[in-house]
Amino acid sequence: MKIVRYRHQGEELYGALEDGAVRPLSGPIDQLKPAPGAKPLKSSEAQLLAPTVPTKIVAVGINYRDHAKEMGHELPREPLLFLKPPSSVIGPEGHIVHPPQTSRMDYEGELAVVIGKRAHRVAVKDARQYVLGYTCLNDVTARDLQRLDGQFTRSKGFDTFAPIGPAIVTDIDPSDLQIETRLNGERRQLSRTSQLIFSCDELLSYISHIMTLEPGDVITTGTPSGVGPMKSGDVVEVEIEKIGCLRCSVVSAQS
Repeated sequence: MKIVRYRHQGEELYGALEDGAVRPLSGPIDQLKPAPGAKPLKSSEAQLLAPTVPTKIVAVGINYRDHAKEMGHELPREPLLFLKPPSSVIGPEGHIVHPPQTSRMDYEGELAVVIGKRAHRVAVKDARQYVLGYTCLNDVTARDLQRLDGQFTRSKGFDTFAPIGPAIVTDIDPSDLQIETRLNGERRQLSRTSQLIFSCDELLSYISHIMTLEPGDVITTGTPSGVGPMKSGDVVEVEIEKIGCLRCSVVSAQS
């Protein structure tokens, strides 16, 4: 199933994307079921939003071997974690705002895991039981501020720095999916999730032994090589096999 979140006639709702139509769902994200009596909408009638409203986004640095080489880092012995705030989330076709504080704002295409039920101290072998599904995420980064600060809160945390979507896809195996990022239609990143240093299941288990993960929370799993800058007017697309394409445009901050 492809789960979307959308706006229709002033309401924000969940739905299932099926054959170009959206079938309304009811309930919280961990208890979704068909909305009784609701008729499917044409996809053109539904404005897609970020498919989840997380309490937190737990991100992982240096989790592709080729990206570690690109950035001049040794392979980590344990996952390198940081947080992105919920206020950084935007949905498909949203605008990534280039803040005036940075002179270099990079794209980072990533596979994201969406939590389906409360996860606390989960074993690796049980991790899939706590996953709702998988989606695309662009871990937008102010690269110059990252280097200046020596940590990630400011460089990763600006408003609009976490585009997510377009849908949460359930019942797929995330272990070997193609991931591609395009800037203005030109391919900039191309890899497969089989190149992850720490798998999705390992990450969920590791993180759940540090902090409790709530339904709708997001684990974003790291980016492959090929990261680079975006500027106002650019269009960036993150496309992952079996999931879809997350497309956003870049705009300058309003003075």
